[in-house]
This record gives sequence, C-alpha cells and structure tokens, in this order.
Amino acid sequence: MERKEVARRGEEAAAAYLERTGMCVVDRNWRTKSGEIDIVALDGETVVLVEVKTRRTQSHGTPEEAVTPTKQKRLLRLAEAYVSHAGLESPVIRFDVISVRPIAEDRALLRHHRDAFSVQ
Repeated sequence: MERKEVARRGEEAAAAYLERTGMCVVDRNWRTKSGEIDIVALDGETVVLVEVKTRRTQSHGTPEEAVTPTKQKRLLRLAEAYVSHAGLESPVIRFDVISVRPIAEDRALLRHHRDAFSVQ
C-alpha cells in the first residue's frame, strides 16, 4: 500500500473514531497555501483541530513525535486562517493529535492525544 493511501486510511479511521466518541466532524483536509488541517471537529462548543499522523512502523519515531514545535506553529497559523474563513468569533480552540498505526488491512491502533499542545 502506498504512503498516500496509508495516510488517507489513517484519516478515515481517525474521523470515524471522533464521531463514535460524540464529536462532530465539520471539515476534513482544509487547505490553504500554507498547509492543511487534517480534521476540524466540534467537541461541544470547542473547535478541535486534529492532526492525524499515520505510521506503518516506528523506525522513524512514533507518529506523535512528528508533530514538532515547527509543525505546531504552522497549525496555529492555520487555525487562525480557519477561524477567519469560517467567521467564528472568539472560539475556544483545542489542538489534538491522533496517531494511527495500521496492524492489519482492516485494523489499526489509534492513540488520541487531547489538548496535545498549546502554541504560545
């Protein structure tokens, strides 16, 4: 399976998981020229921006380790752009990370890091 397909399946699994836990997925793969937000969801009144990292192996570290401080800053800029685009007024925003590790064709291990980071 190619890397893009692995990533797509990881995002599908993450979105389905979020919906099963009661969140409402409102946007997926929202893009600007600066980057992409994998999933935007609502957890009650909170806007949750979810970075999904899928890895077949941990030879280059765990999926969540790929969300570096540089990536976190980019996600903050994307969050500001999304809030402006969506016309939201002073929303409560949370950054979550979901790591996905496929273990079979139709199974994966998901780890949900709620409020994974806050960018200063």
